Amino acid sequence: MSDQQMPDPSLLRGALMRRTSRRDVLRYAGMGAAGVSMASILAACGVKGQTTTANPTAADEPGSAAWWEEQKKADLNGTMVNFTNWPQYIDIKKVNGQRTYPTLAAFTAETGVNVTYRASINSNDTFYASIRPDLEAGQPTNSDIIVITNGQVLAEMIDLGYLIPLDPTLHPNFDANADPTAKDPAYDPGNKHTMAWQSGFTGIVYNSKFVDPAPTSFDDLLNTKYAGKIGMFADNADQPALIMMHLGVNPETSTPDDWAKAADWLQKQKDMGIVRKYYTQDYLTALENEDIWIGIGWSGDILIDNLYYDLPQLGFVIPEGGAVIWTDNMCIPQKAANPVGAEKLMDWYYKSDIAAQLTEWNNYVSPVPSGKDIIQQDANAATGADKAVLEAVLKSPLVFPTPEIAANVHRYRVLTPEEEQQWNDLFVPIYES
Repeated sequence: MSDQQMPDPSLLRGALMRRTSRRDVLRYAGMGAAGVSMASILAACGVKGQTTTANPTAADEPGSAAWWEEQKKADLNGTMVNFTNWPQYIDIKKVNGQRTYPTLAAFTAETGVNVTYRASINSNDTFYASIRPDLEAGQPTNSDIIVITNGQVLAEMIDLGYLIPLDPTLHPNFDANADPTAKDPAYDPGNKHTMAWQSGFTGIVYNSKFVDPAPTSFDDLLNTKYAGKIGMFADNADQPALIMMHLGVNPETSTPDDWAKAADWLQKQKDMGIVRKYYTQDYLTALENEDIWIGIGWSGDILIDNLYYDLPQLGFVIPEGGAVIWTDNMCIPQKAANPVGAEKLMDWYYKSDIAAQLTEWNNYVSPVPSGKDIIQQDANAATGADKAVLEAVLKSPLVFPTPEIAANVHRYRVLTPEEEQQWNDLFVPIYES
């Protein structure tokens, strides 16, 4: 597998927890359609808002062309980039009992830039709250790269000028290799502040031992034969968005009337008494233990269970109405000590071979489609279990989405502060009462 070992199962279990644990905080404003306002979260942490310039022009303004030219005069050899990411979200290899990161090591070997990697982001909102006092005070956050999901937190960081606008000349690999869907996203037009790290889907999960035929839409989650075995989400982003899509509504452009219809659907399901529980990070364990047979879940969780935990009976479906797609984004916070090294590292992951190596390890949707050819070459050269895993990754539309899937997904609804309370009043009582 691209000069790396098969993933250690214990490390892969961490990959599952990374994705699920971060969504435990959705109801507290994590991903774009929040249960409580971001302002209230930050206020509880003693943090107040303060806007900085988001459109620098002067030479001393971080992100301006003149500022970048000054930064690029420094000798990068021997410098350090501090990269802060989510747990178990990068390729790992054990050498003499120690974890190493092959793609980061290759970057250092080629550029002379060292990397300190910290996997300490466990939710968007709590991480943001932890660094925002420094951002407000104009102090370093001790990170040169952070990874933030599209949604409310990222939107606020951009609006308040807490991210350094990127230098367009420092990402040639991105320009050459990024998938069109990773370029010019609605949440960051022109990729002024971000470059995608990885993406994934939220849809229907099920156990084929008990659910046959496979589910096709959210109507299957109203089926009384699954009473007591249906798992829904205790969150204010994925679940409402999915129901809106089931009702023929694009959640990104939805209206209060649309929200009310989605809430009515969810309340009807609840009143039927067929939902076992509204889950957060524990949904996957419930599915694995057969406590639930069908519900809502995330693509990467199921694929990793299929490939590495011998659970082929677990399935993931993009429902007829569509699925949620989320994207985790690399960005550079204000006062980063090594912005040039940071952007070079961000661009490093848009090299086809590096992107392939990352995909072979974590099985999420890569923003670099050309990496698929390299994974195919690795699969052709592999044998045994390595070959089987790589071939499964290549065939999975959850890693390499088909055009049909790409056309049938939507992102989260980002709410204004004025809209959040109305959204709250509709959806929170359904899963909390």
